[in-house]
Amino acid sequence: MQFVKQTLADAEGGHDWFHIERVYKTAKNIATTENADLFIVALGALLHDIADSKFYDGDETIGPKKARQFLESQVVDEPIINHVEKIIENISFKGGNFTQNFTSIELECLQDADRLDAIGAIGIARCFSYGGYKKRALYNPDIAPNLNMSKEEYKKSTAPSVNHFYEKLLLLKGKMNTESGKKIALKRHEFMKSFLTQFYGEWEGEL
Repeated sequence: MQFVKQTLADAEGGHDWFHIERVYKTAKNIATTENADLFIVALGALLHDIADSKFYDGDETIGPKKARQFLESQVVDEPIINHVEKIIENISFKGGNFTQNFTSIELECLQDADRLDAIGAIGIARCFSYGGYKKRALYNPDIAPNLNMSKEEYKKSTAPSVNHFYEKLLLLKGKMNTESGKKIALKRHEFMKSFLTQFYGEWEGEL
């Protein structure tokens, strides 16, 4: 854990150590109900954002590489290192137009935990935190959400933060893998819908 804390010491607020810690806790809870390998889930959770491509000019190879280097330094068995690498390579949303080339119950548990942290109250906070970091507008009614972006378009998008709800956050409920993930996602999804209703009302000076 210390390695991850130190590596992410200056990370953007939505992708910092506390994000890792939340995903770690949620993933372990889900993994317990799914009879997944808790050691692989724990390693995957701790290392899944060790070098998020968003902060490395879109380079998706750095994260898996850094994770491998650390695990090798800890003399972790090769099959476990390989599994964790595959998890990191396949966990992200990437615009929803990304075909996974690997699957495992451990990846499914981690993917659900990571996606759950992107929705609900914390998901809303993270969305606007990252939008501020990228100097994006909160909302612009003249810029419609783009629901048909390619992976590259999604990565390069500069759209207002509210658009991200429609381009990703509101889609995640339907992309959960586990029953536990689906149950938690439903409540968080409804909270986001309520937030948007309030947001638009306030924007128009009605509420």
